[in-house]
Amino acid sequence: MRLVIFDALRMGILKDGQVYDVSDIVGARAGEWPPVFWVKAIANFGQLRPRIEAAVSKGKGRPLESVHLRAPVLFPSKVIAAPVNYKLHMQEMGVSDPIDQFGVFLKAPSSIIGPGETIRLPYLDRRTDYEAEVGLVVGKTAKDVKAADALGYIFGYTCVMDITVRGKEDRSTRKSFDTFTPVGPVLVTADEIPDSQNIEFKLWLNGALKQHANTSDMFWGMAKLVEYASSVMTLYPGDLVSTGTPQGVGPIKPGDEVTIEVERIGRMSVTVEAK
Repeated sequence: MRLVIFDALRMGILKDGQVYDVSDIVGARAGEWPPVFWVKAIANFGQLRPRIEAAVSKGKGRPLESVHLRAPVLFPSKVIAAPVNYKLHMQEMGVSDPIDQFGVFLKAPSSIIGPGETIRLPYLDRRTDYEAEVGLVVGKTAKDVKAADALGYIFGYTCVMDITVRGKEDRSTRKSFDTFTPVGPVLVTADEIPDSQNIEFKLWLNGALKQHANTSDMFWGMAKLVEYASSVMTLYPGDLVSTGTPQGVGPIKPGDEVTIEVERIGRMSVTVEAK
C-alpha cells in the first residue's frame, strides 16, 4: 500500500493515481493536535488493513493532482539518522571511519516538511548541503532486536532529504533546523518492497543529476540499523530512520529546486529560500 497524508492532515491510500480517504477508519480528526492518529494507525495497521482495503475497493478516490500532499511521516517520537553509511561518501567527506565508529544521531521531528514545501536556510554565509537518503519507518515497538528479526519491525519506506549546515556544532544541531528533513511523497508498506537492500535512488539539483546510488552500497543495511538503534533506545511505531547518503553531496542556495526519486517509492521536489 502507498500511504499519504494530504490537505488538512487527512490520511489516504494512493492507488492508480487516485487518493482514497481513510481518515475515518484510522480516527483522524480535523484540527487534532498532536496528530496521534497516524502513530496509532501505524501501530494497529494489521488490524485496520482489511477495513482500509475494503474502503479503497468500494470507495471513490480523488485525483492525486487535486490534493495537497503533506509529509507522510507525521509526529514521530524521534528521527534517527545514520552518518557515513556509504564508502564513496566517506571518501568525499575526508573521514577515515564508517558508521560503526560513529553510531547514529537524532534529528528533531519538527524539522520534517513535505513535498512542494520550502527549505529555509538559517545562514547565508555558511554552506548548507542536500543529502538524498532512503527512510524506513518503524512498525512496532522494538528493543534489543536482532538483525535476523529486524526487517519484521519495519512498517515501510519513504524518500528523505537530510539537509545539513556545515560547521563545528554537533550533527544533531546542524541537521535539526526547521524544514531540514523533507519527507515524501508517500510511505510504501514493506510488503511492496521485497528487497530493501536493492533500492536505486537519485537526487537532482535544478535538474542536474547529483546523486545516484543503490542501498546495496550501504555499510550497515536496514536490518543492522534497526538492530543497533534498538540496542541504544526503544523504537516506537512511526519512528523514522534515515539510512545515510551516498557520494555527490553538495551545497544549496536560495532559488534552488531539489528533487529526490527513490525506486518503487516515488519522486518529490522542494524549493530553497532564505529563512
